[in-house]
Amino acid sequence: MTETTQQDRVLIFDTTLRDGEQSPGATMTHDEKLEIAELLDEMGVDIIEAGFPIASEGDFEAVRDIANRSKNAVICGLARSSFKDIDRAGEALKGARRARIHTFISTSPLHMKYKLQMEPEAVLEAIEKSVSRARNYTDDVQWSPEDGTRTEHDFLCRAVETAIKAGATTINIPDTVGYTAPRESANIIAMLRERVPGIEDVVISTHCHNDLGMAVANALAAVEAGARQVECTINGLGERAGNAALEEVVMALRVRNDIMPYQTGIDTTKIMRASRLVSKATGFPVQYNKAVVGKNAFAHESGIHQDGMLKHAGTYEIMRPEDIGLTETNLVLGKHSGRAALRAKLRDLGYDLADNQLADVFVRFKELADRKKEVFDEDLIALMGDGTTESDRIRVKFLRVICGTEAPQSADLTLTVDGVDNQVTATGDGPVDATFNAIKALFPHNARLQLYQVHAVTEGTDAQATVSVRLEEGGKIVTGTSSDTDTVVASAKAYVNALNNLLVRREKTRPESI
Repeated sequence: MTETTQQDRVLIFDTTLRDGEQSPGATMTHDEKLEIAELLDEMGVDIIEAGFPIASEGDFEAVRDIANRSKNAVICGLARSSFKDIDRAGEALKGARRARIHTFISTSPLHMKYKLQMEPEAVLEAIEKSVSRARNYTDDVQWSPEDGTRTEHDFLCRAVETAIKAGATTINIPDTVGYTAPRESANIIAMLRERVPGIEDVVISTHCHNDLGMAVANALAAVEAGARQVECTINGLGERAGNAALEEVVMALRVRNDIMPYQTGIDTTKIMRASRLVSKATGFPVQYNKAVVGKNAFAHESGIHQDGMLKHAGTYEIMRPEDIGLTETNLVLGKHSGRAALRAKLRDLGYDLADNQLADVFVRFKELADRKKEVFDEDLIALMGDGTTESDRIRVKFLRVICGTEAPQSADLTLTVDGVDNQVTATGDGPVDATFNAIKALFPHNARLQLYQVHAVTEGTDAQATVSVRLEEGGKIVTGTSSDTDTVVASAKAYVNALNNLLVRREKTRPESI
């Protein structure tokens, strides 16, 4: 690895819990946020943006509890330029060993005219006041010009200079709508370094969205131009097409350290564990061909590729699976396997469970093993991704369907809603439609089904089916997932999981953000 200096250290600012959670349908529970934050802290993330404290009581409590528990990372709360936002963030971060307030305001002509309806001078005044207010709570203040890459350069320089003079210690340049390209991304950073007085005394950060598929390339270009902080998310989670993916940024810097001589503090062997944990919490499956963490990232089917791999892994793999915490898939578990073997295997797959969690998973593992001859790693990952939690208000207790060539198909369903069992028989155009109609009869709602997706976890007629369901209600979008060897049962549980997530989402409101 190329020798680097302290100046070449790139800080990793993870915003999975803030920008990532704003991805439609990606709502996480309080406990899931704490678990993800703990892992991010453990794997060496420098700054964790834990949430948007003003957004809801739930966000405030999450930021507060993460701040109180963090051992190493700086914990950051997002705030718009209003004093109310900033004060709320300061209150949430009181218990942090190291706290940061991240405040922002729009600076592009389009945003200032139509969104803020403010004149440029008023925006500059708001920058000065908001950064100064944040400095009352912490010496670590980050400021961002929303829609920065579409901001006129002269005004961007004035805005950044204003923030620095007011006390900002990190200046983040967001590509809020994923509009820029690598050369332009680098040029903006270089331009600011050349034109803004005092910028040499602050950290320059980059925040790239992936609308044109260039988020990681834009972030790396900014680093080469002088940025020393990258804002990113696990699995590239985020609004619209998502954000720069942490795993891609980190592994690109590691693998191509010969041409990008920069270091991060990330323990890359925890990357797969983080990817699976975020996927499980959000219900967002990782696409098979996703860089670094996708199922096919280390798979080789071509005969030429397989021949090369057998002779030397480096012929077609530029990084080792174990570098990201990936273990080789093998068949080791069955219905006679015990808790110790299950715990060891799950740990290999990146899941470190407490005793009570293991007890719950073990029961479900035994049920699965009784139905399947062979339990694959993918089956265990699917089992861990089951959306059911103890706090769910709605649960599937019993389901029996009648289907075939003779219509109508019917579903006999019992749901437990707030501890009370309710039963109904409904018909529909197929067993899944009948099941969904039965759920809606027992738990009436106006949510619209946006997506119903099924894929087999492994091969064979006894393979588990993983079902994803996406619901929309009044602009709120939620996702539910579940796995079962019975596709209709998995469908029912996924739909109910989505409804439980919707109940959580109904309690939340979220202001606009970068």
